[in-house]
Amino acid sequence: MNRRLFLYATGGLTLSPFAARAASQNAGATEAATGITQALARYIVSTKPADLPAPVRKEAARTLLNWVGCALGGSKHETVGIAIAAMSPFSGPAQAGILGRKERMDILNTALINGISSHVLDYDDTHSRNIVHPGGPVLSAILALAETRPVSGPDFVNALVIGVDVECRIGNSVYPKHYDTGWHITGTAGVFGSAAASGKLLGLTEQQMRWAIGLAATQPVGLQEMFGSMTKSFHPGRAAQNGLTAALLAAKNFTSSEQSLEAKYGWANVISAARDYNYITDGLGKTYEISKNTYKPFACGVVMHATIDGCIRLRNETKLKAEEVERIELKVHPLVMQLTSKKSPQTGLESKFSIFHAASVAFVEGGGGIEQFTDRAVRDKTIASLRDRVTVVIDSSLHEDQVRITLIANGGRRFEKFVEHAVGSLENPMSDKDLEAKFAGLAATVLPPDRQRWLMDMCWNVEGLPSVKAIADAARPV
Repeated sequence: MNRRLFLYATGGLTLSPFAARAASQNAGATEAATGITQALARYIVSTKPADLPAPVRKEAARTLLNWVGCALGGSKHETVGIAIAAMSPFSGPAQAGILGRKERMDILNTALINGISSHVLDYDDTHSRNIVHPGGPVLSAILALAETRPVSGPDFVNALVIGVDVECRIGNSVYPKHYDTGWHITGTAGVFGSAAASGKLLGLTEQQMRWAIGLAATQPVGLQEMFGSMTKSFHPGRAAQNGLTAALLAAKNFTSSEQSLEAKYGWANVISAARDYNYITDGLGKTYEISKNTYKPFACGVVMHATIDGCIRLRNETKLKAEEVERIELKVHPLVMQLTSKKSPQTGLESKFSIFHAASVAFVEGGGGIEQFTDRAVRDKTIASLRDRVTVVIDSSLHEDQVRITLIANGGRRFEKFVEHAVGSLENPMSDKDLEAKFAGLAATVLPPDRQRWLMDMCWNVEGLPSVKAIADAARPV
């Protein structure tokens, strides 16, 4: 093992960014990478609630509030009903509840279902660099676990921050090549966040945490081929379930490789064409990836948000009707077409990955919420007609959250709009009030207004809760 990485992993040295890069030299050379899993395990078990800066703890509350709202909003979706019907006959003891519903299941199935529910609307949080949806895999696991044992607010927040940090750092280390291969990074990296956060609450030793990371590494889940189907939301649900399983097994000394991330046949080398382990170790314990979390104002793939934002603005500025538009031309980042190129979606779930539908529905209805990505919206004749008049050109000079829109009206009039940073991005974030309004809209069909307010206050003040089980209790319909 490289001496400096060894000293860091065993507590004898703080690894500087320069030293980390010198140790690995070539991110693609497996021989240069040692001690990564050990260093990460040591960080997870040693981090205490008091170590977290106030802004980081505040972002954890925002992440929690957004996740609870998304889980409530998705709880009545047919995808969730089907999953509960399929798994309930095989569930163990009724240990934990499904948010927004009265059913209770064992914690492994609860983690699965709440992960599905929180992601099925594609309205959840998104890491600004690697587009992992970090809340679902982590929170679906640790809230279920917290229903079986006392977990204080500070310990819960600490586990949440650690889980998000671990999954996003690991995701960063293989992005974008891993994603370009066709993996859904929320599932493949999210399992590490679930394992780390669950293991933290279970009090795993450093040795057990290395095993938990290894158990997580051997359970990647998620293919981009599934986008537009119910299975996409299965990915964060299974990541939550698999990570929780990894931590529970490790707690009983179920062994695994102790170099599962960096070994020649470990996770990063097997699952990606390129990797940079410095993204995992640089700034470990000093900077936190949850600070780069963002929250969606629109219920669809995040790479379409700039287009929705821009088309809504053009609609409001031009006052044109759909029938007065000859065509809408979009210039977008290549990832937009990689993920959202469905020209003629047939269902609401498919429309969440159609840049053509996104532009059309935003201009026709002036929104991008849940209702704009339903079977009803897909079948709407006006939306479908304009959708056919949307054209897309790839422009590699643009960032993923940027778009150049040209609207050509009948008669040749042209209107242009450049969106530099979509609303909801890190540079143009949703405010606390925006998040509360989003939460209320998602929870409206599940909880009465007074219960909504009570639950929001608990999320904002999670660090003051003697037991976070109270959040799960408040999120069930009376």
